[in-house]
Amino acid sequence: MSLVLQSKIYAVNFDMTKEKALKQFFGYDAFRPLQADIIDTILSAQDALVLMPTGGGKSVCFQIPAIVMDGMAVVISPLIALMKDQVEALRANGVAAAYLNSSLTTKEQYEIERLCESGQLKLLYISPEKLFTSGYLDFIKRLNINLFAIDEAHCVSFWGHDFRPEYTQLKILKSEFPSIPVVALTATADRVTRKDILVQLGIPDATVFVSSFDRPNLSLSVLPGRKRINYIQSFLLQHQNKSGIVYCLARKTTESIAESLQKMGFKAKHYHAGCDGAYRSQVQEEFLRDDIQIIVATIAFGMGIDKSNVRWIIHYNLPKNVENFYQEIGRAGRDGMPSNTLLFYSYADIITQTDFINKSEAPENQKELLRAKLDRMKQYAEADICRRRILLSYFNETVDKDCGNCDVCKNPRQKFDGTILAQKALSAIARTDQKVAMSLLIDILRGSHNRNVVEKKYDQLKTFGTGKDLKGEVWADYLFQLLNNGTIDIAYDEGHAFKLNDTSWKVLKGQQSVNLVQFVPYEIKKAQQEADETPVKTKKEILRDELFEKLRTLRKQIADRERVPPYVVFSDQTISEMSTHKPVNKVSMLAISGVGQLKFERYGELFINEILSFAKENTIKGDTRVIKGMTYVVTHDLYKEGQSIEAIAKQREMTSGTILGHLLKLREHGELIDIQQFVSESERKIIQQASAGLNLDNAGVLTELFNRLNGKIDYYKLRIVINQL
Repeated sequence: MSLVLQSKIYAVNFDMTKEKALKQFFGYDAFRPLQADIIDTILSAQDALVLMPTGGGKSVCFQIPAIVMDGMAVVISPLIALMKDQVEALRANGVAAAYLNSSLTTKEQYEIERLCESGQLKLLYISPEKLFTSGYLDFIKRLNINLFAIDEAHCVSFWGHDFRPEYTQLKILKSEFPSIPVVALTATADRVTRKDILVQLGIPDATVFVSSFDRPNLSLSVLPGRKRINYIQSFLLQHQNKSGIVYCLARKTTESIAESLQKMGFKAKHYHAGCDGAYRSQVQEEFLRDDIQIIVATIAFGMGIDKSNVRWIIHYNLPKNVENFYQEIGRAGRDGMPSNTLLFYSYADIITQTDFINKSEAPENQKELLRAKLDRMKQYAEADICRRRILLSYFNETVDKDCGNCDVCKNPRQKFDGTILAQKALSAIARTDQKVAMSLLIDILRGSHNRNVVEKKYDQLKTFGTGKDLKGEVWADYLFQLLNNGTIDIAYDEGHAFKLNDTSWKVLKGQQSVNLVQFVPYEIKKAQQEADETPVKTKKEILRDELFEKLRTLRKQIADRERVPPYVVFSDQTISEMSTHKPVNKVSMLAISGVGQLKFERYGELFINEILSFAKENTIKGDTRVIKGMTYVVTHDLYKEGQSIEAIAKQREMTSGTILGHLLKLREHGELIDIQQFVSESERKIIQQASAGLNLDNAGVLTELFNRLNGKIDYYKLRIVINQL
């Protein structure tokens, strides 16, 4: 069996428009903003640079032109996992696609090359390393290429956040194929990086498309880097059975956190570059197929993951720049469904990231840029204004209102003048010769007579006990704030001792004030978080969610049988729309976003039957939560069993007229309903004779006709015949 043609592939009709291709192969009725303009640019053989956030729909921008135009597109992609995911998704939609990389055997590579030469492929995914192996560019020249798409294009720029030297050779594509359009795509690139991408790829005059970076479906939260594992446990209990990623800086941290989560009963595994290759592949596959819900990983995991149903991202440590952070949180909610992001922030992360920069072999001018980017990340974490505004501002996008979907908007910060508290802490640090760490400093401020304090005679200090009115956890919170806002420093090489700086002395001398955010106990924060995550649901929403879970289970069964990730069958967004609108026929199912022709043929009836089964089950149970619209489903199911209108009405405790109304509505939506069978030929003749001379357009004609016949024939039968006249 061919590597590519294992499932039905639709031949492309060359008079197909981009709109037809979008509906037939992807199941969508309309393009997202900028997609149509980008596609038109490529179709007119012009180069383009596309900046869209992760999950914004970049792939469609080159996949649709590849399908519509004669020939085949070559897609340069940096990671095997990314190629595999996109090719699987394309083939599931009926598009002939394949990839070439080191994971294939020689025989498999030869077969794909043969398909390329015979014109049976529409998209070929290939790594830059493979493209530039000896003689491979000559092979590409023999093919009928319609465009080159360079995915993750930031990798070509020295100023990008994931620079890859092998990408720098891609400039040759434009010189060797000057008439073929090149489209470069990336999720994150500032102005410097954008300019460099155009230069490095030899397309300086390319049209640049910058989509909105706003991802309103992502909820943004930042928490202090204390009690992280407690917060994570609470967070995960609110997101059970939902896929997510915990990002960490250190490999050991990924292992320890994954182990802790496993002990708590969560399906979690670690992932980092130091793991055995076979293990990494297995973990990635289990995650893609929803066999495990949680990956605890370094940034080695994620760039190539096209999994659309990741519902949350947690950063255990502070990322090194906003680009990395935005790309990583963008892996949640790629399908547009509500998703959560949580960042833990501590000053220790700033020190660690700064050390990474200082010890790197990068030239000094690049180090300066990296420090500036780290500082912007720090500003985001410490913000007390709408976090989404900060992110969008970084990408040169302005919004005129707060998002309402970040922790600052949901729970505005309450600030107070903390100058006196700061002076107490700073004075204690100064009087101990700047040799105390946090726990000992708190003991001094609270007046604790423990052995360490007494032995060092800190109980004799003038500041001893000046902060006894505050609990230890409150002091810890305020000291972290002083550290994070630069009022004090910390020496990690001196036992984490606090140190005074220029700002410290200004505050001590009363030359500068300090504002602090009011302390909120962990229990209250947890309650706020749970309240934000678990809104009160209506009965309609509860029933919708129950159906969603049934459809999700069916999707997993199909995916396991076909050995593909569940989201390749249908995305969460698609089955969510099914659970809301409950399609029960071909017309209504094809109207669901994400249901194309091939997917309906393969899965449509299975999902329709599951929806019908759910409706029937709830009706039999006498569930009073049945949603409007489900009642038609139940009637349709009984009709298909061959029951009469009277029998259905009796079973459902409704009038025959109501049941007829259901059947008429179902017929309007494309169902094959034979209404005429419910009226005998003799009854039809009686009704036709009695209606002679009546104004059939009169609203009261049925009542008048019913009276003429002395009530001997039911209203619903009169309605069937009159509607036909």
